[in-house]
Amino acid sequence: MNDKEQKKIYRKIKSRNISIDHACEVGVYLPQTSNIIDFIKEGTRASLVEADPKTVSILEDYFKKYYVTIFPVAVWSSSGTVRLSRAAASTFISELKSSPAIVNDKYKVDIDNSFEVKCVVFSEIDKGDIDLLIVDIEGGEWHVINHLTSRPKVISVETHGKYYTNPFIKEITQWMSDNQYSLWFKDASDTVFMKNELGKSSLSDQLETSLSEAKIRWKKFKQVFKKK
Repeated sequence: MNDKEQKKIYRKIKSRNISIDHACEVGVYLPQTSNIIDFIKEGTRASLVEADPKTVSILEDYFKKYYVTIFPVAVWSSSGTVRLSRAAASTFISELKSSPAIVNDKYKVDIDNSFEVKCVVFSEIDKGDIDLLIVDIEGGEWHVINHLTSRPKVISVETHGKYYTNPFIKEITQWMSDNQYSLWFKDASDTVFMKNELGKSSLSDQLETSLSEAKIRWKKFKQVFKKK
């Protein structure tokens, strides 16, 4: 993700004057790739969830002067331990059958390039006061959404990218509808939802979403064509 895409959600939230007192990001990777780094730097309370111990220490050092709590765990459908396949920014829970690394990069799960970490159900972390939630855990996003205690004002979920479509997109979309969220906008990899009470997406947001969806359809069409 480039810097422009990374800062987009910050700019859009500010443009709507949506107040964010607690921002949470699940699946951070490095500090510079955090989607809530601008909120953190202006003093917003933040929770960062990152399972890879190689990057946790980097996050702890970088954000030690800020109002940040780091949870060095994976989020899954149950508590205990889980195995992750290391693929840099695309590291994913090995049990998943579909992830961006698998679909887009043809990654092959290899026990020698995996590691075991503690995992929790998200409700063990979520105390009910999250205003902004960003989830990018390479195919496991539904396991966060399904165990939300909070009802954030804004939720961003990685749902697509190149040939990849989130395997739980139907469940995620239905949950959003059931809990009074509407699609705000889509970008190259994420779908952003906001509470219905905050209003509707603007014409420019709708156009951005339409363009994103058109690009997704085109890439999938090319993939089908290549297979023939």
